[in-house]
Amino acid sequence: MSARSIIKLGGFIAVLAVPMAASAAEVKLPDTVAWSAYNTGTTGYNQSVAIGKALKDAYGISLRVVPGKNDISRLQPLMRNKVQFVANGAGTFFASEGVFNFASREWGPTPLRLLASATSDANLGVAVAKDAGIETFADLKGKRVAVVRSSPALTIGMEAMLAFGGLTWDDVKIVQFPGYGASWQGMVNGQVDAAFASTISGPTKKLEASPRGIHWPTLPADDKEGWQRLLKVAPYFIKHTATAGSGISPDKPHVGAAYPYPILITRADQDSGLVYSMTKSVHSQYANYESAMPAMKGWATDRQTFQWAVPYHDAAIKYWKEAGVWSSEMQAHNDNLVKRQGVLAAAWKTMAAKNISDDEAFKKSWMEVRATALEKDGFNPIWK
Repeated sequence: MSARSIIKLGGFIAVLAVPMAASAAEVKLPDTVAWSAYNTGTTGYNQSVAIGKALKDAYGISLRVVPGKNDISRLQPLMRNKVQFVANGAGTFFASEGVFNFASREWGPTPLRLLASATSDANLGVAVAKDAGIETFADLKGKRVAVVRSSPALTIGMEAMLAFGGLTWDDVKIVQFPGYGASWQGMVNGQVDAAFASTISGPTKKLEASPRGIHWPTLPADDKEGWQRLLKVAPYFIKHTATAGSGISPDKPHVGAAYPYPILITRADQDSGLVYSMTKSVHSQYANYESAMPAMKGWATDRQTFQWAVPYHDAAIKYWKEAGVWSSEMQAHNDNLVKRQGVLAAAWKTMAAKNISDDEAFKKSWMEVRATALEKDGFNPIWK
């Protein structure tokens, strides 16, 4: 079974549009700003709320954080102008590339842009119930694993960890859930044995405190073949050692993987003044929210990931240049990512002339067109 065949199109959370108005002289933000984020209780949601409090104290604005159970329900409000920003994860890359859920005719490659990101002391990986007798990823064979519908980030993350252990979807028992929170409740309830998460995500603490207990299989950095298999599935991961999380501490670190999370994103055509002010406010108020929870240190300047897989917004770049941390090397990397998005956009335009009515046939055709276009311009398509 392929990853695409088990990722289903999810729902949509609607929110009220926000009126624009000027606030403090230092930045110009609406009286109310709206972000979408992961479900209530997740680290992405909690960090967004903490940043919102700091912005409220500093500028008197209200930051509304709208929970979304999957990538579609987080990004759809952004594309419909219901929220201005998203505190997102790896789904940002999938949407930008137009793959998995975003390979549908309703989406396609989406020109998203970064403002800032967080890289904490946590990892992003797969936890297992301690009572399931799973020590390594190879031990997941025959076990029940959680898959969250309409969440490519979580699904591909799980697939990558299985690949590290030399496994595929055909080697495990897939249990599907409508949302991230539900998948972790399924862990506590004994419905599944493994699920993907940030090591500091709130729901993981519930599993740790439950009779089942929690264990994080490792990804040894010297396992070259395992990492090759993992990166072939999810090239946006990096080797990382966590010192924070459920069952993890500086004395009991976890050798695994990570990518920036949360990643604060918006549309490429978002108002430049708004993007500039939001980037500046989130960065300049860091001292006022860094102690809200351990994960907040990931927003520090020296933990920003300026050369990731999706480009930064020009207005955000303007601010980071003023902050003295944007280099010519970063700009060259960013320009190349923008070029890649341009290749994808041009390829997507050709799909309208194909007049393919069947959804699965459309996706198959798009993935072929996409790969051909990227390879022609010297880019690695990653997925075909």
